Amino acid sequence: MHELSGRLAHGNDQKGPAVSPILTTNTLDIISHSLAQTRRLGSRLGAHAQPGDVYCLEGELGSGKTSFVQGIAEGLGVTVPVTSPTFVLANVYRGAPGRPPLYHLDLYRISGPQEALDFGLEDYLYGEGVVAIEWPERIKEVLPPEHLWISFRYLDATKRGLLMQPRGARYEALVAGLQREIYGGRE
Repeated sequence: MHELSGRLAHGNDQKGPAVSPILTTNTLDIISHSLAQTRRLGSRLGAHAQPGDVYCLEGELGSGKTSFVQGIAEGLGVTVPVTSPTFVLANVYRGAPGRPPLYHLDLYRISGPQEALDFGLEDYLYGEGVVAIEWPERIKEVLPPEHLWISFRYLDATKRGLLMQPRGARYEALVAGLQREIYGGRE
């Protein structure tokens, strides 16, 4: 397992332990050692987000999905607190000027694809925002073919595993860019 420079771990150019990735051709597997690291990784993704991006966040309760979305929001320039929309199903957050909005969906209470479509899922998936979906496994049949699937694993009280699996050229380039950014240009 690789130890990275502390830029992701500490938010600056200090050297020290950071997230540990396992790189393959099209995936990025990272161990986040803290809630702050999980948010910073989300922030990096949010900084590169484009209108129409779809991020599918799979993982058990408490695995870091909402914290990651808080980071995405930060990367988009959202200035209000980001909370999980478990009971309302969707929250919309305005990004900074010139940045897309964030559509945060929590489908934990959805019974399946038809219920999601009935509540207006397609408006979010094909809108002008960046879509972060918690519990996407409940609607796999209606997801766009191109998206970024991120699996969250609970490792211990502070550590989380994040496996990024791109589906489509846009997301392959996005994951490759994150790999370069985390490694400081090394691959």
